[in-house]
Amino acid sequence: MLKNVHATLLGSLFVASVAIVLGSMTTANAQTIPDTLQQRVKACVACHGQEGRATTDGFYPRIAGKPAGYLLNQLRNFREGKRVYPMMTYMVAHLNDAYLQEIANYFSELNPPYAAPQANAASADMLARGRDLVKLGDTNKKLPACIACHGDKMTGLAPFIPGLLGLPRDYLVAQLGAWQTGSRHAAAPDCMQSVAKQLDANDIAAVSAWLAMQTLPAQTKAPEQPTGFTLPVACGSVKP
Repeated sequence: MLKNVHATLLGSLFVASVAIVLGSMTTANAQTIPDTLQQRVKACVACHGQEGRATTDGFYPRIAGKPAGYLLNQLRNFREGKRVYPMMTYMVAHLNDAYLQEIANYFSELNPPYAAPQANAASADMLARGRDLVKLGDTNKKLPACIACHGDKMTGLAPFIPGLLGLPRDYLVAQLGAWQTGSRHAAAPDCMQSVAKQLDANDIAAVSAWLAMQTLPAQTKAPEQPTGFTLPVACGSVKP
């Protein structure tokens, strides 16, 4: 009798074990993660916001809709140490150009709505100075107008030049400062670094404040770089 009870218990344990294994397999199958690029870039949107539309904290810029060539250049720059941010460097350190191009293409094709422009407490004089630098430049400082490179509507030019609108003021200040101090680089000749070095602290504050307040045009996608387009300064990141 004891032998029969023992056999029955072993049989029950075996059935229970099989049930647990099958249940685990079912759970694993139910949690299978799709192998898609949208799934893989979840690490990007964790900081850059849903669909890469940016967050409100002022430090993670919008990457959705940026020209693919520009995004590829930035991913390479992080990988090669020309831009310094440990989390980004860690994420792209071992990714090849083909994979970075896929990521760049993915975000360049997105076009979610932009957030409303930021209000700020900049004075009228500061905003006027910012507008002049963006629209006209400063001949005394040998500064070209921002629109001479980034387009009349400041939405950029595909495939290499980003738009300037829809970026938080703090982010703009931080990036201009990074170019000034040499902690951000691009392909030589580094046009933005040469431009930033001509700006003083008041200029940076003015440009950033004015840009952050601007309403975006109806068409926010960067138009293609026109045939025969020439930059006012030599720029290694922009290929003819």
